Amino acid sequence: MSIKTETIAFANVEVEIMRKDIKNMHLAVYPPNGAIKLSVPTKTDDEVVRLFAISKLGWIKKNVKNFKEQARETKRDYVSGESHYFKGQRYLLNIHHHNGHNKVEITGANKIQLWVKPNATVDEKAHVIKEWYRKELKSQIPELLKKWEKIIGVQSDDWGVKQMKTKWGACNVDDKRIWLNLELAKKPKICLEYILVHELVHLHERNHNTRFISLMNQFMPKWRMHRDELNSLPIVHNDWGY
Repeated sequence: MSIKTETIAFANVEVEIMRKDIKNMHLAVYPPNGAIKLSVPTKTDDEVVRLFAISKLGWIKKNVKNFKEQARETKRDYVSGESHYFKGQRYLLNIHHHNGHNKVEITGANKIQLWVKPNATVDEKAHVIKEWYRKELKSQIPELLKKWEKIIGVQSDDWGVKQMKTKWGACNVDDKRIWLNLELAKKPKICLEYILVHELVHLHERNHNTRFISLMNQFMPKWRMHRDELNSLPIVHNDWGY
């Protein structure tokens, strides 16, 4: 799909305009900082685009405010006693220094045990935890994918996990490839399912239009509640990047 981008500014907001081969305009505000993006049909008149954006100013400001006020995780130093989240639950980190392989385990009801080399740096400990999150998130996806593909009536050809700065998930409709944000490893399972359903529904409907919403309502009637829960949870302190 050919995409042309430009930017318009008004009333102290900046909107990225993306011209695509689509039929309807779609406005969205993205976490973590409330980036505003408006997708429009390729040949839409500039003034029509501007007037549409201005007409949505109240909605834009409300959503930008929500994202900017969303709680952030404090900076992690990877020391014993520090809080970390997994599947929506809070765990306390215990650091163990040894000369063996790096590893992570959950013990008891609320402990994450991290074994690293005696001279491991903060970045090295962060990397071990990050890769553990990646492995754990990937282990959840096949079963959920099988469940929801059957319910929704679609089949993805590929999926992956990666760190994304502005999206919880993405779908390449042409290649039928699903991407999920690594940060979802920290969130409740139902939030992961919501994002997976959202991306799979795109295999029925490319755009966020009334048909897309109708399909979401059909397959996951409480999706708005799950979306709101996800967007109310703390996000990583440095805008989702490690």
